[in-house]
Amino acid sequence: MTYSRVAIHFNERLCVWVMPKPLRIVIAKPGLDGHDRGAKVVARCLRDAGHEVIYTGLRRTPEQIVRTVMDEDADLLGLSSLSGAHGHLFPRTCQLLAEADLTHVVVFGGGIIPEEDRQSLFDAGMRAIFGPGTTSEEINSFVDEVSSRLQQEESIGSGEENDWRWGA
Repeated sequence: MTYSRVAIHFNERLCVWVMPKPLRIVIAKPGLDGHDRGAKVVARCLRDAGHEVIYTGLRRTPEQIVRTVMDEDADLLGLSSLSGAHGHLFPRTCQLLAEADLTHVVVFGGGIIPEEDRQSLFDAGMRAIFGPGTTSEEINSFVDEVSSRLQQEESIGSGEENDWRWGA
């Protein structure tokens, strides 16, 4: 992780803090799902928290999403599905990330995802799943935790050997 210096002047003194650079986060809507309000709310929440957010738009294939993650040098990938296709599209995206040697990317998802479907998504490499009613504060807390773990050089990406997940 790279860091930037921020200088602030207080009473003729120069104080310098070292702060992590904002994370680069891709928010994507895989499949034919045409409902993107939630994805846009999450994108804005993360942008307002100071992160660099890239929204892919609607109806992207897993291949297109992985290409965007690669092109944008993203740290995190957020997937949104309201169509019920999460059981195929989320694991497929994680698989393609691994095949593209992007195992370090932390993948999280949201949408209408039944409890009984979640374990298989975690097993595929997802690190968090958020449902309807999730607050911006919870999503930002997740991203803050990811940032902290990445600063400590902890391997928590979707394809890395680590069973950490949010809320476990």
